[in-house]
Amino acid sequence: MPDHDAIAAEILRQTEARGAGKSICPSEVARALAPEEEAWRRLMGAVRAAAIRLARDGRIEVLRKGKAVDAESEIRGVIRLRVKE
Repeated sequence: MPDHDAIAAEILRQTEARGAGKSICPSEVARALAPEEEAWRRLMGAVRAAAIRLARDGRIEVLRKGKAVDAESEIRGVIRLRVKE
């Protein structure tokens, strides 16, 4: 299982590669780190937690329904991630 630093690095790599104004799904990060079906699904909670920490640090934005949401509030449901503009 990848550690927090590896997950955060993959989030940053993918969001930066996608570019400004474009977003990624957290499952893309999980699948890159653990390609097997059951493995990447187990990783999703850790990916979401790492994304929230990165958003709190101002490195990425968490999107819900296409709009940036406050990482300090409870983030539920489908989210996407993008590099902070």
